[in-house]
Amino acid sequence: MHDLRRQALESGKTVSRKARSRNASVPSSKANSTLNSPAQSRANSRNPSRHGSDDEEYLSDGTAWSTNSIDDILNSEDVDLAPDVWKSELNVRVEQMVDRKRSSTEGRADSLAGFTHILMAKYAKDEVDGRMSELLPSMLRSIKSETSERETVAALKALAVTIVTLDSDDIYDSVADLLKRTISDSESIQTKISAIHALGIATFFGGSSEEETEDNMAFLLEIIESDGLSIDAHDEGSVVVAALEEWGLLATEVEDLEDATEAAIEAFVDQLQSSDAGVQIAAGENIALLYEKSYTPLEDDEEISEGDIDSEDDDERRNRDKMVKRYTVYRRQDQLLRALDELATVSTRKISKKDKKTLHSSFADIRNSVEKPTRGPKYSTALDQETGRTYGGGRMKVKINRNVEVRIDKWWKLQRLNALRRVLQGGFVHQYDENEAVSRCLPFSVATKR
Repeated sequence: MHDLRRQALESGKTVSRKARSRNASVPSSKANSTLNSPAQSRANSRNPSRHGSDDEEYLSDGTAWSTNSIDDILNSEDVDLAPDVWKSELNVRVEQMVDRKRSSTEGRADSLAGFTHILMAKYAKDEVDGRMSELLPSMLRSIKSETSERETVAALKALAVTIVTLDSDDIYDSVADLLKRTISDSESIQTKISAIHALGIATFFGGSSEEETEDNMAFLLEIIESDGLSIDAHDEGSVVVAALEEWGLLATEVEDLEDATEAAIEAFVDQLQSSDAGVQIAAGENIALLYEKSYTPLEDDEEISEGDIDSEDDDERRNRDKMVKRYTVYRRQDQLLRALDELATVSTRKISKKDKKTLHSSFADIRNSVEKPTRGPKYSTALDQETGRTYGGGRMKVKINRNVEVRIDKWWKLQRLNALRRVLQGGFVHQYDENEAVSRCLPFSVATKR
């Protein structure tokens, strides 16, 4: 069997908040012009773990980011200056992008990268919105022409962060067909990956219809089922990871996944046998999401058998709605649990220590949710010695500021968090604080001391 099918054990919608003003900081023109280019991943390369420390994560294309990376780029020597400084720098980048007659391929790639990094770190909707009649055709031309991989990938990333910045319902129709053609026809694996991520963002934030969302999920599922063969990227693990990630993001937007579950769960369970740890984890997270989505709150006037009710056992949520099983996700759950157990305890020497640790941690959580779907990621049944209660869920948190934090206690929240981090990287926290398109995706809570 081909590489992505050999056994791994053998082969190793929330209410928006108004944007709050913040002091802006200096951009460094020099730093912006010498941006780090992402690592290129190729055939059958092992993806780095996407679940590292709290300070560093890895994206599906192998790019590492830290929570401080964007601030390091835009804040030269920690000197604070007025907003018109970074706005002036952004305007320079925009002028360079739209003036194609006096630009080179490398120059456009540099300008696109600089533009993207500023938009990651600064909320610039007003500045970008007024130039979209020039910016969008320029970005789409860089994507369509594929003059160089670097320019095309930079344009795709610029497009994704622009869509999140604008939060417009009018952009999807302008970009979707080109993105799907690029995914199918490009000869560059890295371009396919970036286009898959851009398609997911355009679908989620750009104003697609419910039918278009479901069509794109089917398109992504075909990539997953075929190990990339459907888009001429056979056995490219990084491509399959990207398709799994964006399928998971779009699934969080679909209220009822019952009709889509049967085909999807078969594909995801099949991918648990991949030799690529990144593929396995992304597939596992989607499996957990499907189980989570199969339960909904008990309605006030609803009568249902006690066996289909799962009462919350998290003390922090004990008084919340009881959850009801609406349909069966996978009929061979015992086999699935055994497979998840194996991945949660894998010990073969053919897998690196780092991948082994990541698999153990991820699949312990995934198995827990498959067995009890009301438990989200990082759910703990351990007892707090001070209170005598179980720790429960909500142990994974993202600190926004002194008073606000995002608790990642559901798989749908984790899917959205990961998608936003892929686009915004180290600028996520600032964007959450300023950009309603970001903050409404994830509910926030008031930070409390335990």
